[in-house]
Amino acid sequence: MASRNRAAYLRPKIVQDALALMERELTGRCMLTNPAAVRDYLQLRFGCHPHEVFSVVFLNTRQQVIDVVEMFRGTVNHAAIYPREIVIEALQRNASGVILTHNHPDSDGSPSVEDEVLTHAIKAALALVDIAVLDHLIITRKEVVSFAERRLL
Repeated sequence: MASRNRAAYLRPKIVQDALALMERELTGRCMLTNPAAVRDYLQLRFGCHPHEVFSVVFLNTRQQVIDVVEMFRGTVNHAAIYPREIVIEALQRNASGVILTHNHPDSDGSPSVEDEVLTHAIKAALALVDIAVLDHLIITRKEVVSFAERRLL
């Protein structure tokens, strides 16, 4: 898994221990057979940040997790995202698929128009190198919203 972020010291020890346990259990296994585990892990890891964090779950051809990388950080309501950087990271990891994820610190999980436009731009960039975007999850403290479930992909 990606190195711990600077906000790790803000988490209680029990949350840090839970994240470490989940990472050991999920890395190298087919996470997509248990979507609830994916959601729980991402919500625990990113749901309580006071600022936007955009992360990518990189997957191999069997849809097993290669890595979870916090790619971009922003302010309370915006993060600058660069599709080119996501493509570079995916190619470096030899990923065949990704799950995009970002948090909404205000606890409103509704996808914005900007979220939808960005998702389609990233999907188009990754499609050029045959990497599939399987989902984009918006994480809040209370919920996880899936673009795939809402048919926004």
